[in-house]
Amino acid sequence: MNRSIKLIRTLFLFACVALALPSYAQSNAPANAPDSKIRDIDGVAAVVNTGYVTRKEIDDRMATIMKQGGGAAMPDKETLRKQVLERLIVEKIQLQDAEQSGISVSNAELDKIIADIAARNKLTMAEFRATIQKSGSSFERYREMLRDDIIVTRFREREVDSQIKISDAEVDNYISERTRAMNSPAANTPGAGGQEELDVAQIFIPVDTNAGPGAIAEARKQADALLREARGDVDFLQLGAKAAKENPRIKFQNLGYRTPDRLPQLFLEAVRNIGSGQLANSVVKSPAGFHVLKVLDRRVIAAAGQAPTLEAVGDTTPKNITITETNARHILLRNRAGLTDADAERRLAGYRDQVRAKAADFGELAKKHSEDGSAANGGVLGWMSPGQLVPEFEVAMNRLQIGEVSNPVRTEFGWHLIQVLERREAQLTVEKQREFARAAIRERKFEQLYQDWLRQLRDTATVRILNLDNVTR
Repeated sequence: MNRSIKLIRTLFLFACVALALPSYAQSNAPANAPDSKIRDIDGVAAVVNTGYVTRKEIDDRMATIMKQGGGAAMPDKETLRKQVLERLIVEKIQLQDAEQSGISVSNAELDKIIADIAARNKLTMAEFRATIQKSGSSFERYREMLRDDIIVTRFREREVDSQIKISDAEVDNYISERTRAMNSPAANTPGAGGQEELDVAQIFIPVDTNAGPGAIAEARKQADALLREARGDVDFLQLGAKAAKENPRIKFQNLGYRTPDRLPQLFLEAVRNIGSGQLANSVVKSPAGFHVLKVLDRRVIAAAGQAPTLEAVGDTTPKNITITETNARHILLRNRAGLTDADAERRLAGYRDQVRAKAADFGELAKKHSEDGSAANGGVLGWMSPGQLVPEFEVAMNRLQIGEVSNPVRTEFGWHLIQVLERREAQLTVEKQREFARAAIRERKFEQLYQDWLRQLRDTATVRILNLDNVTR
């Protein structure tokens, strides 16, 4: 992935970070240093090494979870309270160990980070402060919450990310396996010149870009529960529709028939050996969240006049692969307080109608109204390969003809209006395949190492629960 695409994706991801942080700040404000207040048993739920977790922190976190639940089934209050307490304990341990390791964020550095967040959201510092205060959190609490998040992130990067080692042999094996899957009799039929298409459906549980370990764990738990239910005697389409109806944050999508090169790479890896009507063996984690996948159908289509991408079924030697790249632009209305889904959808539908009626230019509308870093360039995202965008966006984009404008599309970043400018066939070089392979392997290894690291931190910490009856009330 070249630098320009990385920059585009960074801006794309950063678009909705700042205004999502205040609500999280309310439930993640750091506790005061332990002092004589520790004797106020009614106010302390647990002692964690040299710090403590207060009952108010638990109450605030529970309120945030229930507010963001969107109607999803929740455990009973006693169970939820225990789960929240455990998450807060783990967060405290991480912060304490990080600070003991000498990781810190100076006031000057923090001020610069906050100024950058405000600038990326096109707000002055005064406007940004007002936005934080409207959320119910003081600006000082927001600063300390953000400082803690940065410290913990740097600690994790040092302790976990740095431990991930990927050998050339692992990369070679990954590419060989993917090549073998794409070159199997089901994917390309020798003699007939056919190529396989997969009809894949997904139930998607998004995770906000600023989500902490607790929110990530909760989303993973939801995904695992849906996968278990899908393995039963249920219709996957009905299960997905029901889950999306009960919780608006959960998305159900039928991606339709797609050739392997037009599936996100993580999806392809999960379903490459899965037959029609079968579920992926496990939940798929992407930077956007968690995905429960099912292959509804596999079929072979004729590819008249075209030779198979790979020459022989048994040949797993890495080769350049032809893929379709798309150059698109969008108008983004990000998730934020005061803008409902209905309002965002209505606004974008108005822009769509103007463009379709040739009463306005898409690029000019993007410059005026889009709320991400691509706005200055008329909303242009540049050339994108399969798997580089979040699934909802990519699915909608791939259905468009050149010049066509989509209906409003919702992702975890907000609401989008999309227009496809160009498409081209490009070579996915062996070197680029190796880059993608390393990224996929790293993601897979990180999840396991991260969970092991959290368990080790928890096991070596000194934790004492106080007044358990009150904690679980």
